[in-house]
Amino acid sequence: MNKNYYAILMAGGVGSRFWPVSTEDFPKQFHDMLGTGDTLIQKTFHRLAHLIPKENIYILTNERYNNLVLEQLPEVTQKQVVLEPAMRNTAPCILYASLKIQKENPDAVMIVAPSDHWIEDEATFSKNVKQAFDFCESNDALMTLGIQPTFPNTGYGYIEFDNASSQAIKSVNQFREKPDYETAKQFIAQGNFLWNAGIFMWSAKTVINTFKNSQPKLYELFESGILAYNTENESDFIKENYPKAENISVDYAIMEKSDNVYVISAEFDWNDLGTWGSLYDKLDKDEDGNAVVNSRTLTEDASGNMIRTKNNKIVVVDGLKDYIIVDKDEVLLIFPKAKEQDIKKTLQNVKNKFGVQYG
Repeated sequence: MNKNYYAILMAGGVGSRFWPVSTEDFPKQFHDMLGTGDTLIQKTFHRLAHLIPKENIYILTNERYNNLVLEQLPEVTQKQVVLEPAMRNTAPCILYASLKIQKENPDAVMIVAPSDHWIEDEATFSKNVKQAFDFCESNDALMTLGIQPTFPNTGYGYIEFDNASSQAIKSVNQFREKPDYETAKQFIAQGNFLWNAGIFMWSAKTVINTFKNSQPKLYELFESGILAYNTENESDFIKENYPKAENISVDYAIMEKSDNVYVISAEFDWNDLGTWGSLYDKLDKDEDGNAVVNSRTLTEDASGNMIRTKNNKIVVVDGLKDYIIVDKDEVLLIFPKAKEQDIKKTLQNVKNKFGVQYG
């Protein structure tokens, strides 16, 4: 296994659209959302470990989830858990982790990947990542894996690539914001647009130089701690300085400003598992199209529902179609799938009325 291969696994999000299962104290990446026996972060870690030495996989998360990471990934040591003392979006934490990795290994190439996505064909995923690593080792390149669109989705950003090239690795023309439906249809009709999955690959040297040039203030803030990184002084430096960082995504900070960005169209099936509906799409269904996790069901005139409970509970459903039915501890959610984007707002209403402990 190549000792220069590294991974930064992003595991700090809350996943509020998966409420009530996903909460601020116990977010979705630490749950077995698919009913497979593994949590999402466990599945992602083991997928990366096919290609990357386990000791080179860093977990980026909020400091409140430190114990959850160590419980669920016993192969990981504390030094691999990179803790954010404040929420500052993706650019600061990626720069911080990249500086740590470069200090350990100046020849490192790395993948930055979300911890909570669903990927079917893990061998093909490894093949595509290795393609990108090979390119990044010999080129000054920022790379991303794009997903071939299957419908005009308005929930994802898009990557517009140069379709003049016949090579698998294509130059990126620009990143496009989440479009409206008509614009998304135009993107798909053009044929040179991919969904932005938030999976990035680059060498430590390239990404750090890019931050230095594109985000000098952010770079100076984190570079000033270089002597402390990977030592006992690191925690004190980060606690004091991390909250000073600008709240900015890696897309805005460097990807959209750079002219050395390339994309590979992923050859594996992918789902961001962002909502109950996207989870429903990936689960096996019963004869009436109900997707069931951890439940024993008796259904009558009930179809297209997403049903999830704990502990093999018996669930009787009569006369409901296309609903999300989720039972967790003190909360029962019965919500139309068509309105799933409103769950975030509903969660806020619940916290306002009944208390923040329910979110």
